[in-house]
Amino acid sequence: MSWFSRIAKGIITPSSDKKEVKEGLWYKCPECKKIVTSQDHAKNFWVCECGFHERISAKDYFSFLFDDGKYSELFANIVSADPLQFVDTKKYVDRLKSTMKSTGLKDALMTAVGPIENQPVVIAAMDFKFIGGSMGAVVGEKIARSVDLCLEKKLPLIIISRSGGARMMEGGYSLMQLAKISAKLTLLSDAKLPYISLVTDPTTGGVTASFAMLGDLNIAEPGALVGFAGPRVIKETIGKDLPPGFQSAEFVMEKGFLDFIVHRKDMKQKISQVFRLLAP
Repeated sequence: MSWFSRIAKGIITPSSDKKEVKEGLWYKCPECKKIVTSQDHAKNFWVCECGFHERISAKDYFSFLFDDGKYSELFANIVSADPLQFVDTKKYVDRLKSTMKSTGLKDALMTAVGPIENQPVVIAAMDFKFIGGSMGAVVGEKIARSVDLCLEKKLPLIIISRSGGARMMEGGYSLMQLAKISAKLTLLSDAKLPYISLVTDPTTGGVTASFAMLGDLNIAEPGALVGFAGPRVIKETIGKDLPPGFQSAEFVMEKGFLDFIVHRKDMKQKISQVFRLLAP
């Protein structure tokens, strides 16, 4: 019975009799529309039975990649400045403050060190909740420092990418990070230390044009959008329909840009196996 009909007929449910449903108690898959409890969804690595991989946070990746979810966060207190004094619909400095407050993050990348099957590993994971996972100076600096730590301690590196690309509010400072990170990864390669790039949904723009495609192995989650410009932008530019599955991980791997695609539940085992194979 609709709320209007109930009021018209004088039917009122006392608040003491109402059963409140907490937000986030249920998860509805956007692909197959199946509904499961959020708890069961998390136990299945935030993957639906249909295979749809939901976007998850950097901390979520840390929780199942590191042994027993134990790790030490690195460079946690680095925050963005506002060198350009950028203003669009609001001041960049205000946008940073509000995003930090709403997400609990300092920027779009978290870095941590911990064991994966007893092998110490450094992971740098992007988080889309922070201004679309955009790459600014903090992202570049954290990755650069992570590489320095890997060189010092002789550790392998994983970068988990999820980004809309360079952060426009930092202009050229953001674009500088492409060259900066690429140069650092060259040092890692020269030291013969493994670097795995894991691309997740979505990975686009300057991130795809730099470190996301520079791994000793480039791997992806099923169905992830991987590209430079987004498919809608490309379609509007060329005025043509795009091939089925265009820019999906499967499409990109078919074209030779990825080495393999791995289900999230198998990710830890696969990564550990790769590091054993690539160990110097």
